[in-house]
Amino acid sequence: MPVLRVDADGWIGDLIGRLSAGEKIQELPQPRGFAGSLRPYQVRGYSWLSFLKEWGIGACLADDMGLGKTIQVIALVLRAKEEGALSGPVLLVCPTSVVGNWRREIGRFGPSLKVMVHHGVERLSDHAFAAEASTCDVVITTYSLVHRDEKHLARVEWSGIVLDEAQNIKNSGTRQSQSVRRLKAGFRVALTGTPIENRLSELWSIMDFLNPGYLGPAAEFRRRFAIPIERYRDRDRAERLRRLVGPFILRRLKTDPRVIQDLPEKEEVKVYCTLTREQATLYEAVVSDMLQIIEGASGMERRGAILATLLKLKQVCNHPAQFLRDRSALDGRSGKLARLVEMLDEVVAGGNRALVFSQFAEMGAMLRDYLRGALGHEVAFLHGGVPQKARDEMVQRFQDDPDGPPVFVLSLKAGGFGLNLTRANYVFHFDRWWNPAVENQATDRAFRIGQTQKVQVYKFICAGTLEERIDEMIEDKKHLAENVIGTGEDWITEMSTDELRDLFLLRREAVADDD
Repeated sequence: MPVLRVDADGWIGDLIGRLSAGEKIQELPQPRGFAGSLRPYQVRGYSWLSFLKEWGIGACLADDMGLGKTIQVIALVLRAKEEGALSGPVLLVCPTSVVGNWRREIGRFGPSLKVMVHHGVERLSDHAFAAEASTCDVVITTYSLVHRDEKHLARVEWSGIVLDEAQNIKNSGTRQSQSVRRLKAGFRVALTGTPIENRLSELWSIMDFLNPGYLGPAAEFRRRFAIPIERYRDRDRAERLRRLVGPFILRRLKTDPRVIQDLPEKEEVKVYCTLTREQATLYEAVVSDMLQIIEGASGMERRGAILATLLKLKQVCNHPAQFLRDRSALDGRSGKLARLVEMLDEVVAGGNRALVFSQFAEMGAMLRDYLRGALGHEVAFLHGGVPQKARDEMVQRFQDDPDGPPVFVLSLKAGGFGLNLTRANYVFHFDRWWNPAVENQATDRAFRIGQTQKVQVYKFICAGTLEERIDEMIEDKKHLAENVIGTGEDWITEMSTDELRDLFLLRREAVADDD
């Protein structure tokens, strides 16, 4: 039967009454204590956040990387403080790699906000933590500590909880996701450039943190939406879901001229490299061994063999020394490395700076050492094992020091998000993660607000190998939030033996002529 009227009382009645009367979200003036100038779309964003906060509704700010989600949240907190609407501190949860960045950005744009960092071996606990936190406006902690220190965090009456890089709770079953959900707060905000990286269940997890129960239980959501949309491409269900979550998600793109007009262009180019004879020999040996194993394997054994083969073939395409792990000389043995040196030599000679991403920390270390000698310049290297202080110093030197390193090598997981590296106008993906969302996040370290030059992005691919075939498959399948490939490389394990043979087969154009 059709719904003719909705009667409600309390806060929901007030909200429905205001919206039914045609009241729109009003653009708010910039907070008095904000040190800087918000762009028009940032004013609209923080006004939207403030509106939903007023009604106790969780909001997901899903702006493209580099559009300034951080300062929109700072403006939100500043306004709440200036209006006397902060009943307690705001808990900000973020990856370890961006703790320092948040602290600096709050100090820069919201200097009147008192900030406490809850991180490190000397962090406070129990009543001492609660007492200190209650004197602050913002408390910054990390996802890894939310579960470990949940009992300490639960002692505080949080005015709000903000999750930065909220895709960290995309798996609703993890301990950190469950701990975050249990914390009580007056308002909830999630920040992410990728509300869906791989599956719709990730969107459910974020929405269930913001507005618990709104999309129903996880199993029911899977039956009603995830399976029809992901498996059967049900457009009606997709549109229905879009209408359901649309009011709580604000997403703007850098490429939209209505959002931002002064961001330079970004050009992406695929660089096709050839294998050396040594690489081709190793490649074919790995494929031969794999095909023999999977012929007689099944289940987890088969899956494990395929994933191990993918890893080995990626390493071979990078450099034989990475695959062999023998600390042997690098010169003249990798088509990729040779091409990277050629291109970086030209970049550095022109006075430019570049980022080089690899998903392998060991390959990153090899690149740092080799490029130092080949280019005759300092090369920085950031990986997951670099302490926070050293990480911050490394970023500062690359960004601000005229004599700083012109080339910055980063492992994709450690440097793929949360860093502002706009001094670079060249980005190289030495090996591919095969997940467009992850690669775009890495590229956006340079392609973001503050960038004044055109950004050139180069994605290295060994022609004729699985790298080229998988790149073609990804391009054909970008239709669910720009990425329907399963988590990591798991989707490849479901292919038949014949399909795998075709995927891994080394083609003639893969090998460079010795001449």
